[in-house]
Amino acid sequence: MDTFDYVIVGAGSAGCVLAAKLSEDPSVTVCVLEAGPRDWHPFIHIPAGFIKTFYNTTINWGYSMEPSEWTGGRRVYAPRGKTLGGSSSINGHVYNRGQRLDYETWSQFGNRGWGYADVLPYFRSLETRIGAADPTYRGSDGPLTVTDIDWIHPLCEAFIEGAQTLGIPRNPDYNAGIQEGISYAQRTIQNGRRVSAATAFLHPAMKRQNLTVRTGAHATEIIFEGRRATGIRYLKDGRGGPGMAVGARREVILSGGTYNSPQLLQLSGIGAPDLLGRHGIPVRHALAGVGENLKDHYAPRFVARVKKVPTINQLAHGLPLAREIAKYVTTRKGILALSPTLVYCFWHSEPGLATSDLQLTFTPASYKEGVQGQLESEPGMTVASWQQRPDSRGYVHIRSHDPCEAPIIQPNYLAEEGDRRVLLAGMKLARRLLRTKPLEPYYDYEDYPGSGVQSDAELMAAAKERGTTTFHPSGTCRMGPASDKQAVVDDQLRVRGVDGLRVVDASVMPTMLSANLNAATLMIGAKAADMILGRPALEAARLPQS
Repeated sequence: MDTFDYVIVGAGSAGCVLAAKLSEDPSVTVCVLEAGPRDWHPFIHIPAGFIKTFYNTTINWGYSMEPSEWTGGRRVYAPRGKTLGGSSSINGHVYNRGQRLDYETWSQFGNRGWGYADVLPYFRSLETRIGAADPTYRGSDGPLTVTDIDWIHPLCEAFIEGAQTLGIPRNPDYNAGIQEGISYAQRTIQNGRRVSAATAFLHPAMKRQNLTVRTGAHATEIIFEGRRATGIRYLKDGRGGPGMAVGARREVILSGGTYNSPQLLQLSGIGAPDLLGRHGIPVRHALAGVGENLKDHYAPRFVARVKKVPTINQLAHGLPLAREIAKYVTTRKGILALSPTLVYCFWHSEPGLATSDLQLTFTPASYKEGVQGQLESEPGMTVASWQQRPDSRGYVHIRSHDPCEAPIIQPNYLAEEGDRRVLLAGMKLARRLLRTKPLEPYYDYEDYPGSGVQSDAELMAAAKERGTTTFHPSGTCRMGPASDKQAVVDDQLRVRGVDGLRVVDASVMPTMLSANLNAATLMIGAKAADMILGRPALEAARLPQS
């Protein structure tokens, strides 16, 4: 059995940053185990390839959530990256850190060193911001390039102008001091190519002799000596492949993500005893919170038909598509260089709220049955809306003792009445945004849910019928103090009750962020590296008074 100082399970956003940061110390050895292949697939690197990787199970776990009341008994598709870069290699490219309040809440819950002033220096250190940048908040020399959209469509401009007529201000940088307002989305795309955690962090680090990356390595169990984690067992090339193992002299670090990290803990005997017992797994350490507290953003979408201007729907078919391909090959611009979401809006579900609690997105395109990944042939535009900080909680549980069987994923969307109230306000705002005067020349009619759907009950029925995930799961290995009986890790991300084991990914988030999660997951990886190596944390930021 090969042995390294650190073994990282999962080469996703956090795992890539961790591997790069830990291997900066030439005196330590690092091994990364990734269940998927290398990120060789060309559609990973072409931004519009998002549509193609969405269902590609070679590089995507392609999970399915359990049915629930507020999905109308539907199973919601749950893509997760299974390649170097993890979900940062198949996501929608959006860069969104969340609000200052999000991280202040983490700190107030007893997680020392996770307030906004503590995490902001890590965000700055990771990025190179191209475009408007206040150095108080934005970085200029990090590996991750963050750019503005350079493809301006009349519908996007009209949508932004329309929002301003409703009193929603244009915000030059939602990742700076204030999030609320409307603007074009910032994205991790540079020169028409995806900037993933693998391309920004892992690939440069792989030139070092002290870093080993093994792909096709599906982790099956954490190896323990007494109460100390000392390695990982894995299957080479998945089910049917040879069983192998790798040892860790110092630490095992789980960076498999919100679904896979709790699954591996449960398979290894760490979790709720009744769950483990049902599947014949001996309890190594009882830890009730493993796999619990799952949160995700749930979004219904409004679709309107468009007139007088071509949308991405027309540009992505036939001769126009051929022209777009030629444009991309020669200039790295056009629709193939786009993220799927072009405009972001952050606003309030009701007057008087101190910060936004709604997030809305706009794109001059429409998808079959409102699901991203399959463009319709007719011209359309889409607005999605969701509650930023839902209260509803679900879980991730092993389905059996088989490590190759997908876990049970039940987010319990909209189980809390307050979540339904906020979502309903978001749906009404989405409809108002589509009917503003600046969009009037292009607006033909509402295709879904349709103008006949007006009452609160009818709108919520539409949310049941077609609402879907926004791909932001978190919380299943929640960080918290010893008094929090559902906390899986402490504020140093160490798994409670055992030694030599940490979790470093979006599963440790104690509360949901007002954001897409990739930016924060990268930050967690960078901050964790300092903790693991015993280095001082970056100096807390000096911030203007809010």
